[in-house]
Amino acid sequence: MNFDFGAFFIGLLILAGGGACVVFYRPIAENLAHGVHSYDKVKLAGIIAIALGFLIMTNLHTAILTAFVKLIFPR
Repeated sequence: MNFDFGAFFIGLLILAGGGACVVFYRPIAENLAHGVHSYDKVKLAGIIAIALGFLIMTNLHTAILTAFVKLIFPR
């Protein structure tokens, strides 16, 4: 598995966006997600984005997708 700078920077952007979503969850929830009852949903979406950004940044998403495809279509 080779290191890919493009995937690293895209993963870094996704990770930063998820981090900003976790840090600024109140204004995001109040303006975009119907107020107070969605605070936890916005924080959860931010944490999921952080995890996804980390997977893409470390180039592990290709290994996971390859294993998933091999599971569905065995040779």
